[in-house]
Amino acid sequence: MSIASIGQIIWVLGIVAWYFIRRPYERRAKRVEVVSNRRTASETIGLAAALAGLGIVPGFYVVTGIPSAADYPASAWAVAIGTLVFAAAMWVFRRTHKELGRNWSITLEIRDRHELISGGPYALVRHPMYTSFLLMGVGQAFLLSNWVMGFAGLVGFAILFFLRVDKEERMMLETFGPQYRAYMERTKRIIPFLY
Repeated sequence: MSIASIGQIIWVLGIVAWYFIRRPYERRAKRVEVVSNRRTASETIGLAAALAGLGIVPGFYVVTGIPSAADYPASAWAVAIGTLVFAAAMWVFRRTHKELGRNWSITLEIRDRHELISGGPYALVRHPMYTSFLLMGVGQAFLLSNWVMGFAGLVGFAILFFLRVDKEERMMLETFGPQYRAYMERTKRIIPFLY
C-alpha cells in the first residue's frame, strides 16, 4: 500500500469519526427549543463551503483520484503530522460538543435556557469548534498529497469563519452582554494566546 493511500485512509477514518462525534448532538439539539435564529444566506454559504472543502470535494478525490494532475509525492512524515493534527482536531471537536451539550447548534441559534460556556476548550478560545475545523483543514493538507484537494479544507474553513464569526460574536454580545464582553477580553478567538 502506498503512503498516499495510507494518508487517504486516515483522512476517511477522520471524517467517519467526525460524523459519529457530531451525530448524537445533532439528534439531541432537535429536542431543545430555539428562541432566536440568526441564520442568513451568508451563513448557509459558509456552511456549504466548509462541508465542500472538508468533506465532499476531498471525498470525491479519494474515490476518483481526480484531479491527478495536482498530485505530488506523499511522504511518511507528512502523513504522520497529518494524522496527529487530524486526531487533535477530533479531540477538540468532541470536547467542544461535550462542553456545549444542549446549547450546541449547527446554525446561529440561541436555545431555551442557553448558557454561556467558558470551561474546557472554551477557557482558551471563544470558538473551539472553528479551531477544530482549522486543525482538520491543516491535517487534510498533510494527509492528501494533492495541491488542490489538500488545501480545499483550509479554503472551506476560511470562508465559513470569515462569513460567520463576527455575526456569532454579535449574537453572543446581544444575548449575554457584559458577561460575554468580559469573556472576550480574557480569551482569543480560535488560536490560544495568538488570535
